[in-house]
Amino acid sequence: MKILKYIMAAAVAGTFALAGCDDFLDAENKSAGGTTADDFFAGNPASMLTSAYKSMKSFNNTIHLGDEGSDLYVTIRKPTTQYNNYSFDFADSDIRSYYGNCYTTINYANGALHYGVSGAQAQEARVIRAYAYYCLTQQFGGVPYVTNYINTAERNYPKTPLAEVYGNLTADLEDIYNNCQLAAEDHASGRPSKQTVAALLAKIYLAWGWDIDTQLDDAATGAFTVTGGYEHFDAAAEWAEKAINGKGLTQTFAQKWDPYNEGNDEFVWVINYDAGAIENTLNDDSNGQSGQYGGYYSDFMNVTSSSEDQQSVKSMGLFEKGDERYEGTFMTTFYADTVDAKNSYYVFYGKSEAELATLRINTKYFPYWVTETEVQDWITANSSRMANLIANRKNVVVVMGKDGTITTYSCNSKATIQKDSKTSTLEDFYKSTDSGVKVRKFDDPVNKQNCFHDIVLIDLSEIYLVAAEAKLLGGHENECLNYINQVRDRAKAPVLGSLADYDPQYTLSGTMRMLDLLLDERARECYAQKIRFVDLRRTKQLVRYNIAFNREIASVADMTGFDGNIKWLRPIPDAELNNNTGMTGADQNPGYVVSAEE
Repeated sequence: MKILKYIMAAAVAGTFALAGCDDFLDAENKSAGGTTADDFFAGNPASMLTSAYKSMKSFNNTIHLGDEGSDLYVTIRKPTTQYNNYSFDFADSDIRSYYGNCYTTINYANGALHYGVSGAQAQEARVIRAYAYYCLTQQFGGVPYVTNYINTAERNYPKTPLAEVYGNLTADLEDIYNNCQLAAEDHASGRPSKQTVAALLAKIYLAWGWDIDTQLDDAATGAFTVTGGYEHFDAAAEWAEKAINGKGLTQTFAQKWDPYNEGNDEFVWVINYDAGAIENTLNDDSNGQSGQYGGYYSDFMNVTSSSEDQQSVKSMGLFEKGDERYEGTFMTTFYADTVDAKNSYYVFYGKSEAELATLRINTKYFPYWVTETEVQDWITANSSRMANLIANRKNVVVVMGKDGTITTYSCNSKATIQKDSKTSTLEDFYKSTDSGVKVRKFDDPVNKQNCFHDIVLIDLSEIYLVAAEAKLLGGHENECLNYINQVRDRAKAPVLGSLADYDPQYTLSGTMRMLDLLLDERARECYAQKIRFVDLRRTKQLVRYNIAFNREIASVADMTGFDGNIKWLRPIPDAELNNNTGMTGADQNPGYVVSAEE
């Protein structure tokens, strides 16, 4: 007999959550004659929409499924995760949670529609539902497509073919766009806009083209063939251009991600966080995204990171000299404005260049392109600022080499800085407590560890790169390069006349392709935005890039499951297969054994 340890997430949201609500309402409203859940939500359908928005927070900050098992990040100080070495299976708790939380959001959106939200609110619910389905398809492929509100114990939800899911999503979103009651743009509130709809359509059509209209020829080399025509790639380009709507990338990369510049016009759709919201007077509703990429740093800088998902050798050589995205992505100088330096990390924020020039320095990180002469010149000019601020700790200068070697210079209490006797490997360096450049794109200098920085779901420069990818797959390489160059030009990276002008600082097997340049550009522009796994899976480069750059993967066999298939997708959770009577073991994704009934 099957054990009901997990029912399809939509049913969980619809049955258990609302059953609890029924009990509460019945108990609290008997003196008023009793109020059922149907009565309550029929009179307050927008409350379901509010729940849908809030539930999106549960699956949009998932670093394990978003970025691990790729070419850009490594976990060294802590034990490697099952996502880096592809040892996860159908019982994995994070995969279960992601799957279930997406369906919770879908069911709330369906509930809002069921109970009668109308006008713009109805369109908001449909966009939220489409986005959650997009997320599911990018991780799991085909999934049950449900548009009715589930508030019973019904458990029969068959798997919908992937092309049909894409067709349903695009038809629904195109109807919204053509009859739009949403704002033209909305950069800060968390509500989708007409621009959001176009951007989401571009992303879905791009995924549709890759998943249905291309054929993998060889996983190890990433070779593929476009077999189904260019219709979906052309549609992706068209919708990306509608989302861009002639808008240029006019602010600097650092300004775009400045924590005091949230809600700027490059943010197409965000999940809004507000430290002053009423729920945060009762409990912490922060997202912690500011502490996910970097060394541990202990407490001496008033900042901690998970010490997971630090720069890989690939990402250390990813950025080019002059590319402003390096400084805009990473905190390369840790300042201090007091002798004890207890608040070192966040001192950077709110200071002018002139003010920063007067502060003491704990740690300085240099990228690979800085020469030893340049480092020595910097030391000569700044040694007095690096005298030990904390007992028993050496302040350091670090050069992150593109080959994974780390060169350090240590400063003693007399402000003497000397080059350490030997270089470190990336692994040895990251094992130390205070090591590795930290991603600062999501820093919240007001709330610090309790990060309330909005989660950016879609941003404008990414849509430029969606347009580039769609143009490339549609056979328009020159137009692809034009979009890439617009993104590079904003970052002050060299504009490229052709692929031959691109000189990556890493070694990749096989011929460098325009697709590789595009993926590098997405890596630089979207670093730490939790989309790298999906980018590599979608473009069929996941195996090739993992073999080349993931220290846990040496061959195709390391990403191959028990059934002899490569793990391109996440497994359908075991309890979903056990408890959804519309699905069987035959619906499990390739690469995984079928969950036994219990």
